[in-house]
Amino acid sequence: MKTVTLKLEKLVRPEKNIRIHTEKQLAEFEKSINMFGQIRPIVIDENNVILAGNGLYETLLRMDRKEAVCYQYTGLTENQKKKLMIADNKIFSLGIENLDTLNDFLVELQGDLEIPGFDEEILRQMVSDADEVTEKISEYGTLDEEEIRSIRENNEKREQKALESSISSPPGNTINTVQEQTFREPEGEKTENEPPTEVQRFVVCPKCGEKIWL
Repeated sequence: MKTVTLKLEKLVRPEKNIRIHTEKQLAEFEKSINMFGQIRPIVIDENNVILAGNGLYETLLRMDRKEAVCYQYTGLTENQKKKLMIADNKIFSLGIENLDTLNDFLVELQGDLEIPGFDEEILRQMVSDADEVTEKISEYGTLDEEEIRSIRENNEKREQKALESSISSPPGNTINTVQEQTFREPEGEKTENEPPTEVQRFVVCPKCGEKIWL
């Protein structure tokens, strides 16, 4: 294998490609190239047929780039080439994000959240939710009515987004999972027209152990 810089016009698309590249992905590729340049090579065989990096190749064409850095393999059998194409597309997808580290990085970026591959508004919301809840818990005992109302409203928004019966605090946060407590009337006192059983949620303050009702 050797590293070469070739004109894009000399590269050849494979007859078949394992990966389908969406417009969204190509747009994010373009953002990444504009921000960082070409950070990985296109892999080709001795005939300049692309084995890995078709999405990068298509993006460079759309951007009117003329050249690309390539890794060129020689002497691979046809089976080896097919295996390389399959492996390149599959292995990366087997990894998962370390959400604790992701959350730490987002906080350390201090609001500079334009990152290729992510929706900036969603990242900003993740950081603001974590900061707000942590700050409010640290101020426990000094909350006014407006702050309590704000916490409740934000909790309802998160509940609608998650569509779950309980809400976990964001990664890296210091509060406990939001819990539920059901209030029921004593046996025999419930009437036919009485409203459904009320469910209220609370978080437990990690400092004093008291409940904060949401």
